[in-house]
Amino acid sequence: MAGHYFTAATFRFQRDLAKNNNRAWFAANRTRYEDVLRDPFLRLIEDMQAPLAKISAHYRADPRPSGGSLFRIHRDTRFRNDKTPYKTWAGARFGHERRREVAAPSFYLHIQPRDCFAGGGLWHPEPPTLKKIREFLADNPAAWKKAVHGKPFRERFEFWGEALSRPPRGFDPQHELIEDLKRRNFAAGAAIPDAIATSDELLPAVVDTFKRIAPMIDYLCAALELEF
Repeated sequence: MAGHYFTAATFRFQRDLAKNNNRAWFAANRTRYEDVLRDPFLRLIEDMQAPLAKISAHYRADPRPSGGSLFRIHRDTRFRNDKTPYKTWAGARFGHERRREVAAPSFYLHIQPRDCFAGGGLWHPEPPTLKKIREFLADNPAAWKKAVHGKPFRERFEFWGEALSRPPRGFDPQHELIEDLKRRNFAAGAAIPDAIATSDELLPAVVDTFKRIAPMIDYLCAALELEF
């Protein structure tokens, strides 16, 4: 394993891109992007293959530069007011082998100055998927509490995204998991300090984070009738 991926130069590139988010600047700095951000991230993804397979045989770390785990740097601006063409962050989704067939939870890694983190779950699931998870939660509370309500999870992870202000229709307002049933996203993560992100401790830190969040991913897979 390579061990060391990102450096201070990675973050400098991302900060410079944030100040010069246009096609001409990026074209002049494409080699820099590839050297300090894209290629190191692809190496990390490749090095994640073996440890991820030990966490779940059904999840994939795909190091292809296009169509793999790494998100493309180009933003989709078709329906957005913000027309800046490039993402000032880099992310990788480590997806389920069936993610192109059905909605499935993923593991995730995000690299950005002062905002690096790792985690996973389901972000903005479609209403049928969300309903399926809520129904499974309502019927199977014990395993969910074991996965995410314990002190080790609560001390390390933070749930992302908004929640309903009222109980979802059709669910008991007095249910013991009512606050979880209100969630509109089932995704959580843990911050990674920049000093770790730019050291040889990054890969072990990501692997450890994925191991610790795996019970939640496993539960979501069960809710969606997927193998883990």
